[in-house]
Amino acid sequence: MARLPKRYRRFFEDFPDVGAVYEEYGKAVAEAGPLDEKTRCLVKLGLSFGARLEGGAKSHAHKALEAGASPEELRHVALLAAPTLGFPHMMACLSWIEAVLEEEK
Repeated sequence: MARLPKRYRRFFEDFPDVGAVYEEYGKAVAEAGPLDEKTRCLVKLGLSFGARLEGGAKSHAHKALEAGASPEELRHVALLAAPTLGFPHMMACLSWIEAVLEEEK
């Protein structure tokens, strides 16, 4: 992913051994089941919405686009949040998606 936050990059510079283990852990979890990359990215996007993690949501939106998700699919994940998280939070999630889509232009 081209847009890694400074703090994230700095963590890997400051703690390369821990960063390597973290990346291996993520890879092992990703490969532990049948979901394809795009689906995993969309699930992580939804989880980020639920946890109210704007930075995580934006990161997973970028990753989902790179994995082949369409803007409509990202928006659909945000819409699916409405019944569970509430309308105002869903609107915030949509704004995060739109910000990512603007960056991608």
